[in-house]
Amino acid sequence: QVQLVESGGGLVQPGGSLRLSCVASGRSTGEFTMGWYRQAPGRQRELVADKTTRGDEDYALSVKGRFSISRDDSKNTVYLQMNKLKPDDTAVYYCSAEEIVFTQRRTYWGQGIQVTVSS
Repeated sequence: QVQLVESGGGLVQPGGSLRLSCVASGRSTGEFTMGWYRQAPGRQRELVADKTTRGDEDYALSVKGRFSISRDDSKNTVYLQMNKLKPDDTAVYYCSAEEIVFTQRRTYWGQGIQVTVSS
């Protein structure tokens, strides 16, 4: 089991920046693909960005060029730097840790943190 705790959310004006952090405990982040998902009201949870243990990154098209994911496995922490924020980025953001156990994907989730982009 791994426990994930997010921080850094809040209210920001359009065009502003926020950095989300996610600290893991129980196991090392070095064992997982770490990622960030988000869910807006009335919408499905969607991938924002993830980063494998090898360093490969994947981003949603809507955030490419504005968001950046990074990880520091020595601190068991993953970050999401969000720049040029838009009202459409408003959502609850979830940290994820994903592993493959035999042939099955297993995903652990944080409790989520609210990000609101509004003037």
